[in-house]
Amino acid sequence: MYLDFFQLNEFPFNVTPDPRFLFFSGRHREAYESLLYGIENRKGFIVLTGEVGCGKTTICRSVLNNLPSATHSALVLNPSLTTSQLVRSILLDLGLDPKGRDKLVHIAQLNRFLLDCLGNGENVTVIIDESQNLDPELMEQVRLLSNLETDQHKLLQIILAGQPELKERIQQPELRQLRQRVMVHCDLEPLDPTETALYIQHRLSVAGAGNRITFSNQAVQFVHERAEGIPRQINTLCDRALLAAYVRRDHEITGSDVQHAIEEMASVI
Repeated sequence: MYLDFFQLNEFPFNVTPDPRFLFFSGRHREAYESLLYGIENRKGFIVLTGEVGCGKTTICRSVLNNLPSATHSALVLNPSLTTSQLVRSILLDLGLDPKGRDKLVHIAQLNRFLLDCLGNGENVTVIIDESQNLDPELMEQVRLLSNLETDQHKLLQIILAGQPELKERIQQPELRQLRQRVMVHCDLEPLDPTETALYIQHRLSVAGAGNRITFSNQAVQFVHERAEGIPRQINTLCDRALLAAYVRRDHEITGSDVQHAIEEMASVI
């Protein structure tokens, strides 16, 4: 559609969590560095929270892509599992073949793997996305997995990534044991107006736009106000605004283009 007209290599405002498009605002940089720090220094429990569409999954995928080669990783995208399925899923993602159907056997298998990794100077991390959806039984299982440790080292680094409700859940009295184990906590915030402008330009640059596409100051202002600084919503609006500019055969996206996009997407954002 508009790729040829704008001479783009790819769509700049897709909503998929592609690490290549990760924009480092101050908070996003802090979260990224904190996650790497927590993993590399065996801090055990790490929590990443933020509103829907703020970039949690993208940060997690970027962290996974940049872990030291001696770090094994597992990513759980769907927390709607039983406790047995959770442990089995972790084993499979670590490249292990779960033995039998007994959860205790699976945990013992995981523990042996973790001890072998420690002996080889290797590390292991598990990222559980959408962790606000973990039911109490699963949350307790996650806490028990954090008990896999030696006197000196946490064998498994666990990142819980989720929406703000995750913070509220961790504050519940019955989860105080888990809360006390959280050594690193990062909270993503929406982009401010300046960061929104830089974010738009960053994504255009990654997609190969060069200096061929510009968003007017008014266009950026309208995008920021309507999207409230949420990256996913910024992407949705900018994609539609680019389409509106394409229809006009113009390389500058105006406030009118964004207003047109807002009207079209009123039922979505």
